[in-house]
Amino acid sequence: MDSFFASVEQRDNAELKGKPIAVGSDTIRGVVSTASYEARLFGVRSAMSVVKAKQLCPQLILVPPRFNIYKEVSKTIHEVFHDYTELIEPLSLDEAFLDITACTSTYDKAINIAKEIKEKIQQRTQLTASAGISYNKFLAKIASDYNKPNGLFVLTEAEALDFIDNLVIERFWGIGRKTALRLHDMGIFTGKDLKSLSQKRLIDIFGKPGNLYYNFSRGIDNRAVHTDSIRKSVGCECTFEKDLQDNSALTIELYHLVLDLVRRIEKTHFKGKTLTLKVKYADFHQITRSVTSVNVFNTKDQILPVAKRLLFDIKNFDCSIRLMGLSISNPSTNKLQEKLKKYQEGDLFIDNAL
Repeated sequence: MDSFFASVEQRDNAELKGKPIAVGSDTIRGVVSTASYEARLFGVRSAMSVVKAKQLCPQLILVPPRFNIYKEVSKTIHEVFHDYTELIEPLSLDEAFLDITACTSTYDKAINIAKEIKEKIQQRTQLTASAGISYNKFLAKIASDYNKPNGLFVLTEAEALDFIDNLVIERFWGIGRKTALRLHDMGIFTGKDLKSLSQKRLIDIFGKPGNLYYNFSRGIDNRAVHTDSIRKSVGCECTFEKDLQDNSALTIELYHLVLDLVRRIEKTHFKGKTLTLKVKYADFHQITRSVTSVNVFNTKDQILPVAKRLLFDIKNFDCSIRLMGLSISNPSTNKLQEKLKKYQEGDLFIDNAL
């Protein structure tokens, strides 16, 4: 979907149409969730701080998110998808892979199906969608982002390699900012540059993701569209209104995080054996620490003392904290572990801040 959350808000409020808006919390620590295309003209982007967004676009209108509405619209969109295939792999509320090879084996027919899907979505939701068509997930994802908004872009086998050679590294799905900077330091700026590196060197430098980068630069992505949704973790985090350094204040915030985490565990019925604490300091330096138990973490009494120990083991007493997060991972059931093995080779690794 095109600027999904912001487009829903503009659809539902005529006064917002044609104006630069962003969905997010209008606070000093607020972060932009989605920016309308009018706001993007000023440089406003998702994940940008609200403070910076307002500096770039003083007339920016902040709209609080309405996730219940977005979920309802998402449900309608997926109903359209199911008119054409049951092989649907959601990436988020507004994005998914569709395998339509059972419907067609030609690009012309695939284009017609994509046009029909876009038209049905617009009729049922009054929103525009962009589509990418190709022979694998990596290229379809890139194609879907290439002609936004309301775009349709096709990458065939004959076109793909030249397209990838000229693609800047930042547009490779799975290469985040930190990896891109590291590649730049190595003189790698385009797909053609990336293809010059051997598989061994990429794996030596980046580990398992290196194998994906090697294949992607050659237009190879053998991952299937998976309809099973495998939950690997449950988590929550909180950015504080002001930086905190006092132990008592941090303990109170940690307590509320634990309660939120327990609610999410109960809601999802997730069972995991690893507890991870994320701390982001005022200078944006980030640290994560984990503890793995023989038993699952699922109650406040189990999680809180371990979370406290993690926090005060890593707390830098000379530096204030702006954000804390907690998550449970490492699914415990044998059945889930077997499913995870199937997905492990195809996992796409995204940069993590250190």
